[in-house]
Amino acid sequence: MTIRVVVADDQALVRRGFVMILRIHPDIEVVAEAGNGLEAVEAAHRHRPDVILMDIRMPEMDGLEATSRILAEADWGPKVLILTTFDPDEYVYKALRSGASAFVLKDIPPEQLATSVRTVAEGGTLLAPSITRRFIDRFAQRRTVNAALAARLDRLTGREREIVIAVAWGASNAEIAGQLVIGAATVKSHVSSILTKLGLRDRVQIVIFAYESGLVEAGEHDVGH
Repeated sequence: MTIRVVVADDQALVRRGFVMILRIHPDIEVVAEAGNGLEAVEAAHRHRPDVILMDIRMPEMDGLEATSRILAEADWGPKVLILTTFDPDEYVYKALRSGASAFVLKDIPPEQLATSVRTVAEGGTLLAPSITRRFIDRFAQRRTVNAALAARLDRLTGREREIVIAVAWGASNAEIAGQLVIGAATVKSHVSSILTKLGLRDRVQIVIFAYESGLVEAGEHDVGH
């Protein structure tokens, strides 16, 4: 199955470079290019891509607003991969809150670009390690719990809460299956149920929900090595 992609970046040379890199892969089809946020929104509605490669700083409308608008209006479930040279905390947080499924920096090796697109298209999430660490650190500084989100925890079973916690800690489906001694397919089914019950889009939003609802607190679990 071919992955349909829209590439949005206001720098023509950079944009064309992304397009050339992606077009050498037979399973990826670049269906449109956009030079600003407004063009990205229009291209998304016209071509209904599976993945939108979105720059943040663009004229007319920035990538964050374009992402939010596209995902709010889309009825076909596109994924947005934010690709930028900038990674300050406010961009990371706003990008993820706007619904982006991935946030990677433009200095990644070219061969990783197609892999990133495939990961996002398949429903996965992707964050640069430096971004993940600071994203968690941001929550470590928070002292308030979103009461409305906390109330939604009642919609989950005990097992589903365990899986939300594991996802927030960065565990994959296979790792969660090993921890809870259940099948990977069962974990996948639980994750799907969690997304439906909580009205969330993907695993990134599960992570945000886990921290903002108070179910998980930064510093509770050691990650990496």
